[in-house]
Amino acid sequence: MNDTTLNRNPENSSASSNASSPVLAIKNLTIDLPANSDRDHAVSNVSIDVAPGEVVCLVGESGSGKSVIAFSVMGLLAKALTVSGGSISLQDENLLTASKDRLRDLRCTGMGMIFQEPMTALNPVMRCGDQIDEVLQEHTDLSATERHARVIEMLTEVHLPDPPRMYSSFPHQLSGGQRQRIMIAMALILEPVLLIADEPTTALDVTTQAQILQLIRDLNKNHQTGVLFITHDFGVVAELGNRVAVLKQGELVEIGTTEQVLSNPQHPYTQMLIASVPQHTPPDRQAIEATAPVVLKTENLNKRYSTFGFSSGKNVVHAAKDVSIEVRKGETLGIVGESGSGKSTVARCITWLIESSDGRIWLAGDDIANLSKKELVSLRRKVQIIFQDPYRSLNPRRTVGQSIVEGPMNYGESAASALENARSLMELVQLDPDGLDRYPHQFSGGQRQRICIARALAMKPDLLVADEAVSALDVSVQAQVLKLLEEIRDQMQLAMLFITHDLRVAAQVCDAVAVMSKGQVVEYGPSRELFSNPQHEYTKALFDAAPGRNFKFAR
Repeated sequence: MNDTTLNRNPENSSASSNASSPVLAIKNLTIDLPANSDRDHAVSNVSIDVAPGEVVCLVGESGSGKSVIAFSVMGLLAKALTVSGGSISLQDENLLTASKDRLRDLRCTGMGMIFQEPMTALNPVMRCGDQIDEVLQEHTDLSATERHARVIEMLTEVHLPDPPRMYSSFPHQLSGGQRQRIMIAMALILEPVLLIADEPTTALDVTTQAQILQLIRDLNKNHQTGVLFITHDFGVVAELGNRVAVLKQGELVEIGTTEQVLSNPQHPYTQMLIASVPQHTPPDRQAIEATAPVVLKTENLNKRYSTFGFSSGKNVVHAAKDVSIEVRKGETLGIVGESGSGKSTVARCITWLIESSDGRIWLAGDDIANLSKKELVSLRRKVQIIFQDPYRSLNPRRTVGQSIVEGPMNYGESAASALENARSLMELVQLDPDGLDRYPHQFSGGQRQRICIARALAMKPDLLVADEAVSALDVSVQAQVLKLLEEIRDQMQLAMLFITHDLRVAAQVCDAVAVMSKGQVVEYGPSRELFSNPQHEYTKALFDAAPGRNFKFAR
């Protein structure tokens, strides 16, 4: 992306937003937190405007107040939070004084919202088309035939394949990107003047993410819809935003055009956030010695699933097909690809969470196919996995200390020894050992992920598998966790398998990268060679789809 692309809609920039009345005007908004919170205000004296056809990106770390602002605009603020000052206007109508019935109407006719996780936002027992049609039933006088035609038209406009099939499908029958398009169709079916998007592309792979961003850009341009886009991905900001507003602990610390803020940030906090954005170019690092011991090796690993359909009968899906990789001691191998490419299937075969159909897996020289169940149990401690969502990975009813010592104690380590080791591991992941007596909900997302790392290391593994372990974290926290993982790998000489859909992350931490598509490894090689000169067309397409790939961030 170049400067010309960034200013693709100069009439929508901040300079022109004064020429027309904003669709959204937030003035001196202050929202109080409950007593005994870590600060007095969730949002403090914030003012932001969104003009017709403008995309304003709201960025900041978790807890900065981004989503609180979005929910306050929609009238969905939690009861524990109180608006104590300021105003929120939608086309000059004060939302803070609007009745519940009026807000209910405005949530569809005047503004729409796209949530981060469409699977939890959509009703799992209603067909997707019926959920969109419900909006038309409640807010229009259209006949059933007219509503059906309008829904099909909207599904076509958001570029969903086979709209009639999409209409009749349940959410679980669609991919993540397709479910997000259903959410967009539902939000825009009544052509609202304001669209609020709360991290709508965080969990999507780069190609699907690029499609969703292009869709929002097209709808924004064609309908002159104002967009308030909440994200922690600065690549998305560079790709989509006209202006950027930066929040820190509820306060607006910087606002300006995308180019101004990303290329020349003024506030130290903004500078820190942008400095944390990983680059697409792998850093220089010492190559792993060819004589280093091979910790993990797979040879023609396969995993097949059988599916059954009423019309098609039995189908065989190759989730992993002839996958051959190896990871040496002290090395990080990245596996990248789109959703459904087979990345997590390979990781789960290696960690024995699922059984492979055939092929060979060697761990620390042992062929697991030739091991007895007792030998497999003994070997299992040598490979540990860190999952994407640390909150769901930890038992909410157990203290952090109980979660960390459980594994070692199951393998015969004494309670006293396991607890002493847990305290050392908490220090290793840069957390206070006194936190062992606390519960997962008492920690931030980044701290919970550090706890999951400590729990994995408690087993003294030879191989650490990180399955999208940083994709849900803020850029600053992500940078800290990535640095921590690198330090631990180097200090303990671990082998690491790093599963990710974020190419920038793969570039920063991986010595080698395997690119997967439709269950197969289509390209495999050292990071610097692969990122500087990709050979396969699929790899090139992934790189081209990465948001903000060519934007020069301030460093």
